[in-house]
Amino acid sequence: MSSDPYGLESISIQWLRAKPGQKWARYPGDVSAWVADMDFPPPPVVLTALRNTTGSGDFGYPDWRRSAGGSPAEQAFIARCARRYGWQIGLGELMELNDVVQGIQIVLHTSTAPGDRIVVHTPIYPPFLSSVEDSGREVVRVPAQPSTASPSGWTFDHGALDAELTARPATALLLCHPHNPTGHVFSEVELRELAALAERHDLLIISDEIHADLTYAPLQHQPMALFAPERTVSIHAASKAFNLAGLRYAVAHFGSADALRRVKALPGHLWGAPNLHGVAATTAAWNDGDEWLAAVLVHLDRQRQLLADLLREAFPTIGYHMPAATYLAWLDCRALGWGDDPSRVFAERGVRLSEGPNFGVEGRGFTRLNFATSSTILRDIVTRMAG
Repeated sequence: MSSDPYGLESISIQWLRAKPGQKWARYPGDVSAWVADMDFPPPPVVLTALRNTTGSGDFGYPDWRRSAGGSPAEQAFIARCARRYGWQIGLGELMELNDVVQGIQIVLHTSTAPGDRIVVHTPIYPPFLSSVEDSGREVVRVPAQPSTASPSGWTFDHGALDAELTARPATALLLCHPHNPTGHVFSEVELRELAALAERHDLLIISDEIHADLTYAPLQHQPMALFAPERTVSIHAASKAFNLAGLRYAVAHFGSADALRRVKALPGHLWGAPNLHGVAATTAAWNDGDEWLAAVLVHLDRQRQLLADLLREAFPTIGYHMPAATYLAWLDCRALGWGDDPSRVFAERGVRLSEGPNFGVEGRGFTRLNFATSSTILRDIVTRMAG
């Protein structure tokens, strides 16, 4: 049997540059390590499911009656949560979405009001900040702090947050779990701390768990809903772990009955409906894609370690903590003296990374690197970064 059955090491730069997606098409001629798409083809089971869906010739309204168990993707999600986490959920608690950010904005719109304060661990995936600020809410920052005791190299001061909320209350906690961009995996101790904080300060928890399946052993992802079941709205998708972002499918679980009631009070067609192909791909990934996912995790584990070696040689002053989850490296470039946005210098050298300041004020002097590619291309990325 091949040591690389899914071709994770055999992707070519020519094939990547011929792809129409934004990651490689936006900056022709450069090497792209910015947007959070993997460079690998999706699982074969997903490609088969999409061919079968297209080959059926039926693109009419699907018959996914909730009385019959919901859509195939909802059924797959319920089974997956029970199998992986011992988390028993009901069909009536789910809402299908186009993507995770849509779910965040729906819950913020229906369960909070302009002027409300929303807790966010920072730096953070930029749409978290824009979702809060563009809707007239205020971000309450919980800044990441370096920690040698944490598997991700980062920690958050929830004691300081408790004092902040006692002085000035907030309405909701917008949680990125695992955390993007630091790759932090919230431990059971931290999740219990957050659940207690939410109870003490009456916070709704909106938990984006899109990177859950990209947690590196021996750590294991634990859903926030297991610790604050009646206060949590959990939003999941197969898009990051199985490389399906453009197919636009996500699902929200409402542990909070009040949050669900508020969403259901609005017109039923306001939020749209999932795409037929997105449902087919997600169902295949969640039901039959774990063998592929296991191989990808082994590869990504090697990549995060290879990146550490490459940076140690080429950029010994760049701070890099290997992420405990995700395929995203949060690089501290402040010692290079290149200002708030070091990605500009790397762009001049033909490498596209994510701009640190887009992740909030805590991202000044940082950049984010996507290492979900082959080892050959990762070596090229660092070589180009070094000029």
